[in-house]
Amino acid sequence: MTNSEDKSTQAQLEQKLNLKQLQINRLLNITQAINENVPVDGLFNMYTSFLNWEMGVNKLLLYIKKDKDWVIASESGLDQKLKERDITHLFPAYERVGNIEKGADPLVDLFDIVIPVRHKEEEIAYVFIGGLEEDEEMYNKVQFITTITNIIAVAIENKRLFKRQLEQSKMEKEMELASEMQLTLVPATLPADHCYELASIYKPQLGVGGDYFDYIDLDDTRFAFCVADISGKGVAAALLMANFQASLHSLIKIKNSTPEFIQDLNQAIFKITKGDRFITFFLAEFNKKTRVLTYVNAGHNPPYMFINGALIKLDQGCTFLGSFERIPGEIGVGEVHIPGKAMALLYTDGLSDLRNEKDVFLTDEFIEDMVTNHHKLPAEVFNDLLLQRIETFRGEAAYPDDLTVLTAKFFKP
Repeated sequence: MTNSEDKSTQAQLEQKLNLKQLQINRLLNITQAINENVPVDGLFNMYTSFLNWEMGVNKLLLYIKKDKDWVIASESGLDQKLKERDITHLFPAYERVGNIEKGADPLVDLFDIVIPVRHKEEEIAYVFIGGLEEDEEMYNKVQFITTITNIIAVAIENKRLFKRQLEQSKMEKEMELASEMQLTLVPATLPADHCYELASIYKPQLGVGGDYFDYIDLDDTRFAFCVADISGKGVAAALLMANFQASLHSLIKIKNSTPEFIQDLNQAIFKITKGDRFITFFLAEFNKKTRVLTYVNAGHNPPYMFINGALIKLDQGCTFLGSFERIPGEIGVGEVHIPGKAMALLYTDGLSDLRNEKDVFLTDEFIEDMVTNHHKLPAEVFNDLLLQRIETFRGEAAYPDDLTVLTAKFFKP
């Protein structure tokens, strides 16, 4: 071997070593940037700069998957009009690193090589590169570009997943706080004396929801109890419920007549909802001295009452609250004289809309039979039996909505 050949071989080896060292250094730089949580734009800039200036790539187009859409994350050496072309429909054809066959699209024709990137069997990036000089190091360059593209794309995907996890954790915390707040709006315990007893079932579907029940002492001889269902679910329904509870407690203490009170309560809700949401509401007031139960049903499921050996529905009232600035028509007020024993069952549509694994709805007859056959049970025991029968009926089927039951029993003084 001549001296000139030796020098040429040595120069080639030095060139390879320099390239390897350059690749290792750049890999370390990018890895360090990822560890230091450099923003996504910074990682893309490092990636593009390395491919342009150190790998000799003069045309670059990197697509990253964002949610369900493909977006251009980095590019260089391209005409603006061509960049606007949609080539994402071609991606399924690029299953592995390889040369690009010309003719598929004018934008794709600008490139020589495509590199798909997968993460857990899912495509998360595609990079198109062009302008690499065809020399003996070209294969190694493509291999390294593939490696560094995978590192960048997976790092960005992990950032996205981590961000989503943080958002999910934040949402769960907010839901937990909302649930705690909502539990303060409904009675933790319900009263009982020689004239009556109350018991409840309360199961918000999402931890927070739009169902509401309450008990309010009015004076020594009168008390009120109610159940309501705010349209919607989740935090928005819970916030409306909080406003509803505040309005109810403030207005019921100063009411002159029941119809006037219902109109005032509706107006207070309408100011918040602007007619976009509504509340079904049942309110009953019992006078322990006169033994008269006065009630209004504002578009709610009519409660059942077992009294004097018969089952009746408490359905006098008006339309639901919050949809109209003023409730149209007359507001009916129902009255029931309760001389002796009786039981009332108030509930939301989480009970009436319940269905089982065979998609069969819970029937009104089921609820009627429960009240008719078990009205003599104490309120708490009745609710336990009702919940047991509900669980047996639904099996593995989920609750379709929030579930609230308020059972009221009245005794002969």
